[in-house]
Amino acid sequence: MVEVDVRGLSCPIPVVKTKKAMEQNPGQTLAVLTDNETSKENVTRLAENRGYQVQVEKVAGGYRLLLTPNKS
Repeated sequence: MVEVDVRGLSCPIPVVKTKKAMEQNPGQTLAVLTDNETSKENVTRLAENRGYQVQVEKVAGGYRLLLTPNKS
């Protein structure tokens, strides 16, 4: 699993880093760590638009998003 830590970064950087990780690791599950609601929503939107399932987990200091590619 690839981990993308975007804590402390403001948009659009979390989306750009997540998109880059998706392109470099096709078909792999990504774990994205973020510390704010806006990044969580924007990364979730990106992932869903690219065919990923998104699980959001509340963790200390923010969120952990598990992005799992749909098998098609």
